[in-house]
Amino acid sequence: MQRDAKDLPIGKRDPAEDGRPRWVLVAIAGVLSFVAMLDMNIVNVSLADIARDLRVSAPMAQWAVLGYQLAVVALLLPAGRWLDVSGSGTGTGLRSAVLMSTSGFALCGLLSAASPWMPMLATARVLQGAFGAVLFVLMPVLAARSVPPHLRGRAMSVPATLGPLGAVTGPAVGGVLLDAFGWRAVFLVKLPFCVAALLVARRVLPGPGRPVPPNRRLLADAGLVGSAITALLLALTLAPTSPVWLLLVLAALPPAVRWLRGPGARPVIDVVRASGTHGVYAAVFALACGFGAMHYVVALRLQDDSGLSATATGLTVLAFPLAMGIAGPLGGRLADRYGHRPTAVAGATLTTLGLFLLTLLGRGDWSSADVAWRMALAGAGMGLYGGPTQALVMNAAPPRSAGTAGSAVQLSRNLGFTLGPALASATWGLAGSPHGARYALAVAAAAAALAFVLLVLRRATAGESEGAPASAPPVSR
Repeated sequence: MQRDAKDLPIGKRDPAEDGRPRWVLVAIAGVLSFVAMLDMNIVNVSLADIARDLRVSAPMAQWAVLGYQLAVVALLLPAGRWLDVSGSGTGTGLRSAVLMSTSGFALCGLLSAASPWMPMLATARVLQGAFGAVLFVLMPVLAARSVPPHLRGRAMSVPATLGPLGAVTGPAVGGVLLDAFGWRAVFLVKLPFCVAALLVARRVLPGPGRPVPPNRRLLADAGLVGSAITALLLALTLAPTSPVWLLLVLAALPPAVRWLRGPGARPVIDVVRASGTHGVYAAVFALACGFGAMHYVVALRLQDDSGLSATATGLTVLAFPLAMGIAGPLGGRLADRYGHRPTAVAGATLTTLGLFLLTLLGRGDWSSADVAWRMALAGAGMGLYGGPTQALVMNAAPPRSAGTAGSAVQLSRNLGFTLGPALASATWGLAGSPHGARYALAVAAAAAALAFVLLVLRRATAGESEGAPASAPPVSR
C-alpha cells in the first residue's frame, strides 16, 4: 500500500508535497548558480598562461572560455524541454537530474585541470558547458519547488543574486588562484562546492524516478538551436576585431527558422504565451545587457583612462556585487510582502538611475569614490530585481513546463550578458575618444530603462505573478 507523502521521512518527500520551506534546497540552487556563473568569467584571466603552457596561440586558448559559454547558451532551451519531458521539471527524477548534472560538471572540471593539450581542454570545457546548461535550468526549478508559493520571492532571490555575483567575482578569484597555484587551480576551485551540493542533494532530495534519455527529436532540436545560437554568439564575440564577422549572423538564420517551424519550438512558444510574461523575458534580457555593458566599460575606463592599478580597479568595481549581495535577500522579502512586479520595477529604477549617473561623469571625475557609490546604487537595484523577475516567470508557467520556463529566462539573461559588452565595445569604437565611454554607458542605461518600461507596461495573466502579495497557504501535505 502506497504511503502518503507526509508519512515519508523528510529526505524522501517531494518538496512540492511538503508544506514546510526547504531552505537547504534553496541554498543548493544558490551555490550551483554561483558556481555555474563563476565559470563564465573565471577562466579569462588564465588564458595567457594556458596558451604558454600548452603551446597554442591566444585565439586557440580562448576556446577554454568560448567552449563553455557557447555550450551553455546553445543548450539551455533543449535542456529545459528535456527536463520537462523526463518529468524532472515537476519533481519526478529531480534528484537524479541534480546529481547527474552536478557530477558531470565536477568531472569535466577535473578533466580540464588535468588536460595536457588544448584539444582535450576544449572538449572538456564544451562538455562542462553542456552539464552547466542543465544546472542553469534546474536552479530556478529547484528554488521554486522548495518553498510554498508565498515564499517564492525570497527563495528565487538566492540563485538570482548569487549567479551574477559569481560572474562579477570570477576574474578576481581567478587572479588570486592564478598567482598562487597556476592556471589549473582555476578549474578546480568549483569542486568543493559541487561535492557539498552532491552530498546534501543526495540526502535531502526525493528520488522517485530517473530522467529519461533525450529522444531523437530533442537531439535534433538541440542541434538546430545550438547551431543558430553558436553562430550568433561568435558573430557578437568576434565583431569587435572585424565587422566582417557580423556576416555569421546570416548563418544563424536557416537553423533558427527550421527550428521555429518545427514541433520543437511549439512548447517553448506555448509556455511564453500561456504565462503572458513576454515583457518579463524581454526585461530580463534588457537589464542583463545593461549589466554586461556597464561592467565592460567601467573596468576598462578605470584602468586605462584613469590610471588606477588593477587592485584599485577591482576594489572599486567590488561596490556593485557587495550592494547586490546585500539587496538580494531584501528584494525577496519585499517581493513576498508587497508583490513581485512592484519590487522588480523598483530594482530596475535604481539600476537605471545608477547607470545614468555614471554617464554624467566627466573625464576628470572618474575617481574610485565617484564611481563606487554609483555602482553600488546600480548593484542594489540588480539585487532587488533578480529574484522577483524569476518568481514572476516561474509562478506564471504551466505546472508541467517549469523546465522550459526556467531555460527561457536563463537564455534571456545569458544572451544579455553576452550582447552587452559587444554593444558597449561597438559603441565605444564608433564614438571614439574622448566621449566613447560615456556613449557606451548611455547604451547600458538605455537598456536598463527599457527593462523598467517593459515591466511597467506588460501585464502577466497569472494572478500571483502580477505582483499581488500571495496569500495562499503552504501547499497541503
